[in-house]
Parts: sequence; C-alpha cells; structure tokens
Amino acid sequence: MAQQLLMPKATAVWLVDNTSLSFEQIADFCTLHPLEVKAIADGESAQGIKGLDPIMTGQLSRDEIERAEKDEKHKLKLAPPKVRVPESKRKGPRYTPVSKRQDRPNAILWLVRNHPEVKDAAISRLVGTTKNTIEQIRERTHWNSANLQPMDPVTLGLCSQIDLDLEVEKATRGMPKPEELAEEERLLSAAQTQNWTPMSSSGHEEKEIDEAAVFAKLSSMRREMPEDDEDDQR
Repeated sequence: MAQQLLMPKATAVWLVDNTSLSFEQIADFCTLHPLEVKAIADGESAQGIKGLDPIMTGQLSRDEIERAEKDEKHKLKLAPPKVRVPESKRKGPRYTPVSKRQDRPNAILWLVRNHPEVKDAAISRLVGTTKNTIEQIRERTHWNSANLQPMDPVTLGLCSQIDLDLEVEKATRGMPKPEELAEEERLLSAAQTQNWTPMSSSGHEEKEIDEAAVFAKLSSMRREMPEDDEDDQR
C-alpha cells in the first residue's frame, strides 16, 4: 500500500508560509494544481485552514526541504514511516502441516460427537478439511471409519482453544442453555399457577356437601315413617 500525505492542503499552507519552495514543487508534493497553490499564497484560497507542519508529523525531513529549496527541479519525497503496520492477511483455508493431516479425521469425529451444533463450515475452518470429508465421517462412510478415534483438535494442534470456543459460541448463540431448560421443567408458568386449584380440597368440600344432603334426607324419612305407622294401626 503506497504511503499518502496527510492533509495535503493544510501541508501546502504551511509550506507556502514557512519555506521558499516553488509553487510547482509544493503542488507536486501535495498533489495540488500550481494555480491552487498560487491562490493559497495570494490569500484567495484556504483562508480558514491552519497549516500542518510535515516535519512534526514525520512525513518530511528538514534536509529534504533545504535540498529542494536549493534545487527547483528537485521533487520532495515523503519520509519513510518510523513504524510499519503489517498488512492484514487475506482469509483463506487453514493450512495444516503434512505431519498432522492424518489426524484430521479423528478431530472431525471428536467435533461431530462433542459439538453437534457446530456446522460443517465451522469444522472446515477449524481443522482445514472439506465438507465432503465431514459428511463421510458423519455418515460413517469414510474409508477409514473403523479405525477412527475421536481426539480433541486442540490437543492435536490443529486449532487453538480460543478458535474452538469462538466457533462453539457462534453455533450456540440464541439457543437455550441446559440450566435454563432444567429451570423451565421445574417451574410452572404464571398462567398455570393462577388457574390452578387444589383438587383435594375441592373433593373434600364436595364430600362434605354430599354427606350433609344424605343426613338431611335420612332425617326427613324418619319423620315421615311414624305418621305412616299410625295410619296403618287405624
């Protein structure tokens, strides 16, 4: 990535005010038009812009400015950065050393058994394998299925524990946790608790009501029986 000048117009303002460089030199260094630099020098442009010292920002050296002031044909060059930021690497399939490639089927089997929620794409990123191989191990159609043994990919050195935890977290994001499921099984919902009535108490009340009705009926029958006896005697 090519190095670029920070705030070119503010740098041009500072160079116009503090150096004897030509308009062409300043324009070439700040990627401006020479007429624009002339307008800055005449006060017709960039009136509200504060000059930026390129020496303080480390983008230009004092020796480079003096060299350009002595030679109008000399073009100013940006100073090399003191700290180089490494370029980000492009994402691609994980490289697996040749000595560890034979352990990939065992790692895949371990992931399939212990983390069934992890998708094939995540397993492929962790172990550096293909979806076809993962599918064969899932369906037990791999050519070496009889000899495979589940082994932790972290222990085998195929991935780091951090990468494994991240993939598991992504796969389980939004899913209820086991302790939450257990809590739901133990507790009743609010609707159930509000509408719930104890069966034993209601049955007991019905029993008491029935007994009272029975005793009342028996009492009435006893009162009617003596009257009937008197009529028979007559």
